[in-house]
Amino acid sequence: MKYRIKVEGQLNSHWNNWFDGMAIDHEGRTTVLTGSVEDQSQLHGLLHRIRDLNLTLISVNRLESRSQGKTNKED
Repeated sequence: MKYRIKVEGQLNSHWNNWFDGMAIDHEGRTTVLTGSVEDQSQLHGLLHRIRDLNLTLISVNRLESRSQGKTNKED
């Protein structure tokens, strides 16, 4: 399952490995992490890393595959 996680502040690309290879993009003064998450345990691990870096979490969205006849869904 793919996720999109948005946090305040800007992380540069050297944090890519710290966040399990998720893509790191920027929207203004925020950072967007996008990538595959295998299970809830991995998702919680990513959220713990965000907490450990003292970043402010803005949103967590699960992205569903359009190839399965579904549109992107924001939780």
